[in-house]
Amino acid sequence: MVDNFSMMILWVLELTGASYLLSYGAEHLAKSFGTRFVGRTLLSVATTLPEIAIVVYAAAGGFYGTAIGSALGSNLLMMTLGLSIMLLIATTRLSRHPAKEIDVKQFKLDKYLLIISAIVSLVLFIDGFSFIDGIIFSGMFAAYLFLAYREMLHERAQTRRKLMTEQSSNLVENSEVYHQTRKQFVKVIIVFAIGTAGIFIGAGPFIHALEGYAIDAGLSVVILAVIISPIAGEMPEKISLMILARKGAAGVSIAVANVLGSKILNNTLLLAVAVFGAMAYHGFFAEIGATPMLWYQMILVTAITIVALIPMLRNKLDLKSGILLLALYAIGIGIQFFMPQ
Repeated sequence: MVDNFSMMILWVLELTGASYLLSYGAEHLAKSFGTRFVGRTLLSVATTLPEIAIVVYAAAGGFYGTAIGSALGSNLLMMTLGLSIMLLIATTRLSRHPAKEIDVKQFKLDKYLLIISAIVSLVLFIDGFSFIDGIIFSGMFAAYLFLAYREMLHERAQTRRKLMTEQSSNLVENSEVYHQTRKQFVKVIIVFAIGTAGIFIGAGPFIHALEGYAIDAGLSVVILAVIISPIAGEMPEKISLMILARKGAAGVSIAVANVLGSKILNNTLLLAVAVFGAMAYHGFFAEIGATPMLWYQMILVTAITIVALIPMLRNKLDLKSGILLLALYAIGIGIQFFMPQ
């Protein structure tokens, strides 16, 4: 019989392979749709699919704390440890093309919408979540998609104008280039879909294997809940971030867009899924109550999200920012040990 440790290693390898395909697909799709749009939408949804499934299953079983806690834990982890790992790779020799600073000026939309969505979700949670809140979260996510799509169209128009200015080939050559690009586009879509499927299939077994190994190793329940399980749940996204961060400027841009986009998704779509999942399985007027544990966690995650965004508001991220975010992660973990459990 295969033990939990062996299964964990096996699924890590599977997730690494799937994440490589996902990052390859995202990098090439960015040539057609722009780095920000791909990171915000396609990659964010792909890496969040396991969480969406967990939220649906938890809401169906009435485990609302698990459903909401999944979104909150993801935000705390990726806005601190996830961003920190990405910066530590992108700004050091771990990257193929290390940069002194990462320019995040172009992510103005994401930064402010993340702050707004975090504060709105906190305010709405004062009396718990109901179907009205689900509609609000869905509307916020739809608005984010619309604004991201509009920015993408503007970015593509600028790129097209630049290409037309620099173009020197004739119409026949243009036709050949278009044909090759079209074939490559289909290939990239297939690769991205395979990577997404690999993430979706491998995330669940990996989490169970890691948690099983942690129990076998005698780790406490608190460490398992506060540290091990969140890291396991976000492993696909972290692997994708590390692969993208090593590729240089374009990869880093997709990685930053992925972190910010997926956290906005967590504050909008994921919470809407939790509310509508509760309604679907427990009646139209089902509500997700604001328990003391969830309320304290909501406050903590909102505060840490805003603090983590402060370095981004000066439009530059560097190695120092990565170290500060790592320290912020340690603080967030330490606080959770003293929260009502």
